[in-house]
Amino acid sequence: MQFVDYVKIDVKAGDGGRGCVSFRREKYVPRGGPNGGDGGRGGHVIIRSTGNMSTLLDLRYHRQYHAKRGEHGMGKKMHGKDADDMIIPVPVGTVIKDEQANEVLADLDSEGLEVIVARGGRGGLGNAHFATPTRQAPRFAQGGEEGGERSLIIELKLLADVGLIGLPNAGKSTLISVISAARPKIADYPFTTIVPNLGVVKREDFRSFVVADIPGLIEGAHKGSGLGFQFLRHIERTLLLLHLIDVSVMSESDPVQSFEKINNELLHYNKELMNRPQIIVATKIDIADRERLDRLSKYCEDNKTPFFAVSAMTGKGIKDLVSHVSVEIEGLR
Repeated sequence: MQFVDYVKIDVKAGDGGRGCVSFRREKYVPRGGPNGGDGGRGGHVIIRSTGNMSTLLDLRYHRQYHAKRGEHGMGKKMHGKDADDMIIPVPVGTVIKDEQANEVLADLDSEGLEVIVARGGRGGLGNAHFATPTRQAPRFAQGGEEGGERSLIIELKLLADVGLIGLPNAGKSTLISVISAARPKIADYPFTTIVPNLGVVKREDFRSFVVADIPGLIEGAHKGSGLGFQFLRHIERTLLLLHLIDVSVMSESDPVQSFEKINNELLHYNKELMNRPQIIVATKIDIADRERLDRLSKYCEDNKTPFFAVSAMTGKGIKDLVSHVSVEIEGLR
């Protein structure tokens, strides 16, 4: 299934039904008064979160949502029927924004939450409401109100405890495939991960946590370079960041500069991410350049940053890393 996490849609609630102009005309009732009924309410447009979806793909191909109008009022004070509301299902973790006002309308971060994004118009009053002692035969009624409409930005932010970040080919996909049941695409060229992957890490003590593998970032991502910052929204909800850095003999990047480059991208995207706890993880230590590994270890020691060295291929250091992350997550929840 194609992963879609950003769409724009237009919504229009239903108009209210018209009020009715009607008079009683019955046998043996010589002076029948006004008896026009009210119009029904137009349908609301409602967005509701569901655990049965994982992408905004359906919304990409259906951009216009119009609810039905309310029924018009009828004679004998019969009110028009309210229109059914239109329900738009979205995945849990969806944020709804008003495009014009650029404000967040709702953050649907759990299943079953809903928000009315466009309210149906009220039905108009029938002429029975306008009769007075001096105006006993009103020949007018109200029209129904127009339903609300707006343009929306719909963003999906994955719900994960831990976010894996780093340069392309830092070993994020390999790590998540080792510690969870996730099976992302793995290859020896940049940007093999082009969509975020989620994996559940299960522990023997029944504690578990969710890890998100974020596509590799490069310098200038906040300006749109590489895959840009389109996936950075998925780490905004995470409690902890694992910053993976390749220290193998095949890497040409300085490990400390790699760390600082990615953090600079986080800073430009959202300053609050700099307050998120980070653990630096040196990867591919089975083929490590010892000088690069020692330099990164010394940097972490000097800056009092948690540091782990692992090899997803041999499993070295993986168990200790997972145990430490599990404890950290429990303390942050």
